[in-house]
Formats: sequence, structure tokens, C-alpha cells
Amino acid sequence: MTRVLVTGGAGTIGQAVVRRLLADPEWDVRVSDQRVPPQWIREGCEVHTGDLRDRAQAREAIEGCTHVIHLAAIVGGIGNFHKLPYTLTDVNSSLYNGVIGAALDVGVERFVYVSSSMVFERATEYPTTEEHVWSVPMPRSAYGFSKLAGEVWVRAAHEEHGLPYTICRPFNAYGPGEMPEDEPGIAHMVPDVIRKVLAGQDPLQIFGDGTQTRTLTHVDDIADGVVTAMAHPAGLHEDFNVSAAEEMTVAEIARVIWEECGKDPAGFRLEHLESFPVDVVRRWPSVEKAHRLLGWQSKIGLRDGIAQTVDWLRRVQ
Repeated sequence: MTRVLVTGGAGTIGQAVVRRLLADPEWDVRVSDQRVPPQWIREGCEVHTGDLRDRAQAREAIEGCTHVIHLAAIVGGIGNFHKLPYTLTDVNSSLYNGVIGAALDVGVERFVYVSSSMVFERATEYPTTEEHVWSVPMPRSAYGFSKLAGEVWVRAAHEEHGLPYTICRPFNAYGPGEMPEDEPGIAHMVPDVIRKVLAGQDPLQIFGDGTQTRTLTHVDDIADGVVTAMAHPAGLHEDFNVSAAEEMTVAEIARVIWEECGKDPAGFRLEHLESFPVDVVRRWPSVEKAHRLLGWQSKIGLRDGIAQTVDWLRRVQ
């Protein structure tokens, strides 16, 4: 049995990763998070609650682990990126110092950094390949910059100290586990829009003109991709887009949510709110590399995933 530390394991993607790991008897799982994890994690995993920005606390969390999946970060929707630019840059970079430094001290077999599609915030190549990271213009948002900086940290640790790494970039994660927020844009689009539809909002409000595109990827697919990349020999010292393949406009996604909430398709209407200064116009990744090297591809269709997410939010709200 091999022990893996999941930082940020109480978050939406973190919980999905932990579920995926616990389904495989090969893995013994430790979770580190300052939030209180749900009961099933406390029963099935060892739990660490220290501040991973502190190198000593990070080393305590990693000690005895052969693998690390680093998810701990300040994330959220586009509104969060504009509201907390310094905070998320400060926290995320401090986490890199603590967690990557401790991983070097301990000498782990594989360090998986979970980056973000926001490193491709200003992409000019579609579908966007992993290679494009070397030529894409620098992200304008502090969040995109902070996630790209994490990739630089990891590669630098490898070049100077031999850190065995894998970089995974999830695209547009959605699924059960993320709650909407009272302030629009602080959480991601899917829970925010589901909440609006269930509350009876009509016309349905979205940011921008709705022609922006996204490639929504279910958290369970993301979790499977991350764990597959970590465990596969071909994932060593590689970066992967971990994503579904279907590009859709925000307006099309809103219509799917409307219909899966049980609303009359003929009654679908949109109200367009002014968007944020940074709002990605197009997001469509190439997923060929993960399929070619890892044999991995997403499995959960968008309508099925949205229906599952609607059912979950109905139960917990």
C-alpha cells in the first residue's frame, strides 16, 4: 500500500480525488486541510489540519507519504479573482514555498501539482495544447498568474533538486460538492446558475453576451484524470490538460441547466449582465496528450453531470 497526501482534500475537487483514491486499495490516503473534512473522510483517511504555508507543518503533513497531490489554494469563480487578487496570490505562493519545499525535504516519489486552465487565460491556439503554455501571453488575472507561477515552482524544483513531478490542468470543474454563493461570480458558474433557476429567476441572468465558451468537466472525471496521471509511469515530468472535449457557449450551458432543472425549454430567456474586466472569451483544450500517454479520457456527459449536480443541490439547499 502506498500513502498519498491530498492537500485541500476537503474542497470540491479534493473530495472527488479522495473518493477516487479510496476506491482503489492500493492507496492509503492522508488529507490536509484547514477546513473540517466531512465525516466519511475523517473515517476513511488520516487527517492533518496544520497551516501548509509553514514549512514545518507541511513537512509534518508529508512525512511518511510517497505521493502528494497538491490542491490547496484559494479558488472560486471569476468574481473571486477580482475581489481577492492579492490574497490569493499571497496564499497560493506561500503554499508553494511550504508544500514543495517540504516535498523536497521528505523526498517523495511523485508530486502532482493541480494547476488550472486559467494559465491559458489568453490562449491563441484552439484546441489548446499543453505545449501552448510556453508561448501563451501571461495571464492578466492574479489567479491565472498564481497558478502559472505554481507550474514554474514545480519545474524549478525539478531542475535544481530533481523533484519528480506531474502537472494537471483541470478545465471548468463542476459537479456535486460546490455550493453557490450569495454574491454572483464568487462560486463557479454551474452552482450559481442552478441556484438562480431553482429560485425561479426569469429571465436568467448571466455575465456577458453568452458567446464565451467553456469546456465543462465533471469533478469525478477530473479526479480520475489526476489519479491516473499520478500513478502512470508516462505521467512523470509531464503536464496534462485534464478535461472533457466538448466546447459550449455559456448561453448553451445555461440552457442545459435550465432544462435539467425541469423548466420549460420554450420559456428560456437570458438577461445579460456586464462582465468582469477579465473574462475568458474561449476555453477549449486539446485532450489528445492524456489519451495518448495515459489512455485517459473523460466519461461523464454534460447533461448527465448537470442533472446529477441539480439533484445534489436540491438535497443540500
